[in-house]
Amino acid sequence: MIDQLYRKAILTVAERKPVENLVRARGWGLAQRFVAGEDIPSALSAVQELAKDGIQGNLDLLGEFIESPADCTRFADNVIRLLDAAHEAGITPYVSIKLSSVGQGKDDAGTDLGLKNARRIITKAKEYGGFVCLDMEDHPRTDITLEQFRVLVGEFGNKHVGTVLQSYLFRSLKDRESLDDLKPNLRIVKGAYLEPETVAFKDKSDVDANYRRLVYQNMQAGNYTNVATHDETIIDDVKRFVLAHGIERDSFEFQMLYGIRRDLQKELAQEGYRVRAYIPYGRDWYAYFSRRIAETPRNAVFVARGMLKG
Repeated sequence: MIDQLYRKAILTVAERKPVENLVRARGWGLAQRFVAGEDIPSALSAVQELAKDGIQGNLDLLGEFIESPADCTRFADNVIRLLDAAHEAGITPYVSIKLSSVGQGKDDAGTDLGLKNARRIITKAKEYGGFVCLDMEDHPRTDITLEQFRVLVGEFGNKHVGTVLQSYLFRSLKDRESLDDLKPNLRIVKGAYLEPETVAFKDKSDVDANYRRLVYQNMQAGNYTNVATHDETIIDDVKRFVLAHGIERDSFEFQMLYGIRRDLQKELAQEGYRVRAYIPYGRDWYAYFSRRIAETPRNAVFVARGMLKG
């Protein structure tokens, strides 16, 4: 409960426009701990640097609350440019997209614009042997995201498109089970949005227990599982679980955030596990940066000290 109250307080403050203006004006140097850069070359450079340590990349062009259909399509165009640039750089592209950013829920001649733009992005990724993960957002978008995920897996297969389940939502175990017929590629996360008590666990112990259940059940169902956490206790438990149940190492990977626990990422890669870092980039970094600050008091202290020095 304390963790939830802390996160709520930070995110509430972050929503205030004067705070946002101050952080945008003085905080980019601090945001670079968590964000690879503002353009494609910076993002690809981060992928190549991580590759030296055997760590793969998951690129994410930041952008939220994009309203106009034209802007949504431009955002999708920029993701496609990223895919082209990654291929030209010799990188097999792996990207994450928020369907809301490319037009989810907006009508385009009788078709959902988000679905239309996602098809364009996945078509290009598939051409290069790449992968697209459909990020999960706050709970009101869960149903439509899972519906569109089902459509896209039907069209492109589970080797080129995956999605995310959040362990703090009560519904996630049933959602996972409902997807088994797709043999889905799933990233399991704890969840970073501020959700009401009617839909989400508030105690960390409940979120963690549900996280383990989601990971273990998805692995035992034979589905590719992305274990996205920095929690070393959970990571150690997953290591023991896969050993005890004969889960092959090529059927799962550990995923972590860019700029957080690089030492642990390197350690896991050296042990022979697949490791992938989530690498955000772009000019619209404030909302993502705010969620990272809200994750732990340690992150907030880091930012506060940096702002005072600035």
